[in-house]
Amino acid sequence: MSVPQRQVRAAYTVRTVTVYQAYPAEIALPAVAAQRFVPPFKPDRMTWIKPSFRWMMYRCGWGTKPGQEHVLAIEITRSGFEWALANACLSHYDRDVYPDAGAWQERLRVSPVRVQWDPERSIRLAPLPHRSLQVGLSGPAVPRYVDEWTVGITDVTERAHRVHELVRQGKDDLATASLPPESPYPLPPAVRAIVGASR
Repeated sequence: MSVPQRQVRAAYTVRTVTVYQAYPAEIALPAVAAQRFVPPFKPDRMTWIKPSFRWMMYRCGWGTKPGQEHVLAIEITRSGFEWALANACLSHYDRDVYPDAGAWQERLRVSPVRVQWDPERSIRLAPLPHRSLQVGLSGPAVPRYVDEWTVGITDVTERAHRVHELVRQGKDDLATASLPPESPYPLPPAVRAIVGASR
């Protein structure tokens, strides 16, 4: 069965959704210990969250890239996640979402959240035909993420390394079976329209 071009896929429960980020030890370890982001995490900078584990692995090189050695699974409230998307603006003008470029530029000016759709990745991190959601939080969205939405933070670096090793051994089926289970996320229709997700 084909995957819709722009579909949010994530691990989620009735109340929460899991997103991923990768950080150096000096940010990741205090965050895991405190179960929230604490200094030296900088809330005044844009921070990108990703619901796709494979896309996170592509971005951080399975937790091997400098400054991205610790992969964190952050469980946040679904209400917070949906607030972010409802207040988002696409990073690039899309005529199917905005009536004209001026409307997009005005939305870009006032929105604290950026959304972009990048090619999803295979277990070998090759680009796939369908897209994966990336969400950039800035301004008032960051303290909401840190202080209101975050339910728990888990270091999943070992899992990333374990899956990577299976890939290196050519055991793609085992590697895929070891991924966190992700399902299509049921976006409210209004939110789906805002982020340009497929129906």
